[in-house]
Amino acid sequence: MSDALLGTRALRSLLGDWKDGGGPLYQALFDRIRLLVLDGRIPAGTRLPAERELAQALEVSRTLVTSAYRELREGGYTTSVRGSGSVTRVPGRAHLAVDAEGGFLDFTKAVMPASPGIALATQQSMDDFGRYLQGPGYNFEGIPELRDAVAARYTARGLPTSREQILVTTGAQAAIALLSRVLLSRGDRALVELPSYPHAYEALALAGARLVPVSVTPGEGWDESALEQLMRRTTPAVGYLMPDFHNPTGESMSDELRERTIDQAMRAGTTLLIDETSGELDIDREGSYLPFAAYATPGDERSVVSIGSVGKTIWDGLRVGWIRAEPGLIRTLAAARPASDLGTPVLEQLIVTRMLDDMPAILEGRREQLRAGRDRLQQLVATGFPEWSAPPVVGGIASWVALGSPVSSQLALAARAEGLLITAGPRFGLDGALERFLRIPLGCPIAQLEQGMDALGRAWQAIMRNPVPGAQAFGDVA
Repeated sequence: MSDALLGTRALRSLLGDWKDGGGPLYQALFDRIRLLVLDGRIPAGTRLPAERELAQALEVSRTLVTSAYRELREGGYTTSVRGSGSVTRVPGRAHLAVDAEGGFLDFTKAVMPASPGIALATQQSMDDFGRYLQGPGYNFEGIPELRDAVAARYTARGLPTSREQILVTTGAQAAIALLSRVLLSRGDRALVELPSYPHAYEALALAGARLVPVSVTPGEGWDESALEQLMRRTTPAVGYLMPDFHNPTGESMSDELRERTIDQAMRAGTTLLIDETSGELDIDREGSYLPFAAYATPGDERSVVSIGSVGKTIWDGLRVGWIRAEPGLIRTLAAARPASDLGTPVLEQLIVTRMLDDMPAILEGRREQLRAGRDRLQQLVATGFPEWSAPPVVGGIASWVALGSPVSSQLALAARAEGLLITAGPRFGLDGALERFLRIPLGCPIAQLEQGMDALGRAWQAIMRNPVPGAQAFGDVA
């Protein structure tokens, strides 16, 4: 039985300009729904609208919709369930590029393998864990040990911080969602980068924000004049920015731009949400940068809220993040938190507390991993993909590769047939833009990177021979 019904209005919105692909319209409708299923925007197990209802909503014949649904069924993208109509599914494929367990090789997540030392830190944390079993496990601010450790890490990096300025969260995404819910009202504007982290877009939009984008271009960075004008003209309630090793472009703000951005935010009454989850993943960047909030003049720091986590540095399986802000906001966030979650698991907090003591050594190891991935990717692109451009990055988790043609979603779709999952460019943008780009992660083992690039090479040749009609404007889930 289907888990959920997708209404005709919702499907029509997802379809967009589905008639623009050329060829028979039933084929165009089939292709568009197929892409929506494969990229997860229509989840598996979703019941599609009835043929007659969809035909009326799209102002086409029922025969056209029937033909498209037949193609979906024969292609394995839907099943017919008595009493439920057409229910979506993801068909099985020949997995030509596979991971160690025989499944799809996954490039949708720009993460690295677990840092050495987690198992030992877990064992050592068990003694500390016993102390917490005598009391309640809920702690909205986070355990004192971890709050102190995070504060000490900021202080060591040049930003004096106290425990009262730290709230521990269940990863960075939980921090973004909590801040969005507390700081935004429906209809408020939120300044965002384009491209950017897609789940931040979603959290801000769910809080009712209207997103106002400013472009970030590989090799050029932020559109500084547009950033200043948007801040002044739209007076956004919040601005979500990644000033260090921006995801996905890898760009970093200059000292001067950081100072100007904070000053502009103060004038506009904007709270800056600074995502620093990749901020310490330096490879070979010239010079060093302080945490963003350190660039604020006394009194202006309240305009800067910092977001961090260990997902990119230690391991994404440790769902521990944090918010650094002035104590009054921390208390407000802690009071609002129970509506969404009741605290971060205590054992994971204890593990991270121990791991933070070893951050210099951990970061050195990550630096070597990312350098090897970056250098090998540039070699592979230069030798095997003459149409592509992989700009040199000096840090961060991914390369924002220019394809030379607006075919990113087609390429991501074709890569699935080769056993590779990868996120298409539009997933990092708004309204289907960024089809000329593809994000390729740098932190996976070199053998997996090479295997994935081989799969991309086969997919690239396939779409050059036979482009998929109407595939633009869709991207995989990050």
